[in-house]
Amino acid sequence: MTSMVLISLAAILAWSLISHRFERWGVAGPAALLLLGAATVAWDVEAFSTVIDSELAEKVVEVILAILLFVDATEVEGGVFGKEGKVIARLVLIALPLSLALAVLSGVLLLPTTGLLVLAVIACVIMPTDFSPAARLLRSGGVTTRARQILNVESGYNDGVVSPVFGMSLALAVFWTTISRTPESELTEEVLEKPVLDFLHAFAGAVPATLFAIVIGMALGPGIGFAVRVARRHDVASAVGARYVMLLLPLIAYGVASIPLFDANGFVAAFVAGVGYRLTRVRSAEAAGIDHSELLLVEEVGALAANFVWFMLGGAAVIVVVAGFDWRIVALALLALTLVRMLPVYVSLMGSTVARADRLLIGALGPRGTATIVFGLLAYNGLPEDEGTAVLTVMVVTVVGSILLHGVAAPLIMRRVGAARL
Repeated sequence: MTSMVLISLAAILAWSLISHRFERWGVAGPAALLLLGAATVAWDVEAFSTVIDSELAEKVVEVILAILLFVDATEVEGGVFGKEGKVIARLVLIALPLSLALAVLSGVLLLPTTGLLVLAVIACVIMPTDFSPAARLLRSGGVTTRARQILNVESGYNDGVVSPVFGMSLALAVFWTTISRTPESELTEEVLEKPVLDFLHAFAGAVPATLFAIVIGMALGPGIGFAVRVARRHDVASAVGARYVMLLLPLIAYGVASIPLFDANGFVAAFVAGVGYRLTRVRSAEAAGIDHSELLLVEEVGALAANFVWFMLGGAAVIVVVAGFDWRIVALALLALTLVRMLPVYVSLMGSTVARADRLLIGALGPRGTATIVFGLLAYNGLPEDEGTAVLTVMVVTVVGSILLHGVAAPLIMRRVGAARL
């Protein structure tokens, strides 16, 4: 494990030295890190597979996702759902659940031998959106200002909404696959103890765990946000101090939620803490959002953490290629990237103030990124080998497909659309 970690650190260090030039040439960081990860892992796939299937790797990716969710929450400008509150509420509370349901239905049709609970896990993995692999999309002339604002906020919020559903679905899938695959004569107390406890915790404690997480996030975020606002106003704290606070807050929220006394959802706690911090930090201020001088450190740490996630995706892609996959997984990924998102988005925005063209655009532009990768790695870590590999395969194909569709093809199309409008 140590050698693999050192290799990943060296690879990301090397990319950091040359990334600026490559990005100027149009080479996106996520795509480059994916290829770099695949190249450096290919020499020992088994070692990498062991690393990402460890408890340490599970905790690392959980902390990374907590930081990224916090960043997403603090970058929004405006109220709880930003300046487009009603539209974002429709997308997050109507379109996203419909997309998850359609993804499960698509899985039932294309992967009939896969259990329903595993398909629910797959849906939670492949539906959250993230613009990190396709940042050029939002800068293209074919995207209106309003659509750009809506997409930015939505991509930050749907990860936080999906995370508790993913946690419960994963625990249920682990429980059921363990029971169904173990011969009755071998169903001893030792074999059943962990999956049963995970099942009971997920099923009976899903709502309390989420509520506890919300309480923890609201207790920490708004209070610390108010303290920073007062300290900055009276020149007690500097922008540097505020940056440190913003980096430590998601870690503290995640850590408090993980204490056995609470046993809450750390992802939700970090996300809610970010929302609460933002609302109280900028309250009564002229600016709609947090000043970038305070966001800088947590954004950069989040970007560095995301680099590790994209590097791990490259290694996961090698595992998938070695294991092999069929056309049905490609079909499921393609549906997830297109119709399974576009139809619910369009339906949810009917009757809203969003123009028809923008409804189609918002539905079509749904890249998959860090949240999908992290959820996929956690599922691979938690599920038995066959089911874990299936989820990992769908995740890899979906994200790689998103890089090609949203990171390469879509920007070219959008530039032509923008030029045509001029």
